Amino acid sequence: MIKGIDHLVLTVASIEDTVQFYTRFLGMEARTFGTGRTALHFGAHKLNLHQAGAELKPHARHPRPGSMDLCLLSDRPVDELAAELSADGVDILEGPVERAGAGGPLRSIYLRDPDGNLIEIANQH
Repeated sequence: MIKGIDHLVLTVASIEDTVQFYTRFLGMEARTFGTGRTALHFGAHKLNLHQAGAELKPHARHPRPGSMDLCLLSDRPVDELAAELSADGVDILEGPVERAGAGGPLRSIYLRDPDGNLIEIANQH
């Protein structure tokens, strides 16, 4: 019945800070859509952003910044990404480590975005 994910919504404390982080460090593209809404695009996917306290309806029952754990796949080796992100001042919380993903084994690193959301970046292998 369900075949994939089209988009996810992140409730954030600052759309500007979130856009800066995801575009600068993770290479996503910020786009405006609808009536001034902001989304972060990557591949065939996107993250829609909701400003905390001004969420669009309908929304989660208790939307809060920093409540998402997100796993993103990358073609770039996570060992390289970890070194590059660390050099740019991003704290790598864990990894590279081996994990189990939806499509098989993953090699992953973990970091946090400006709201404290846990971001896993992984290579499939």
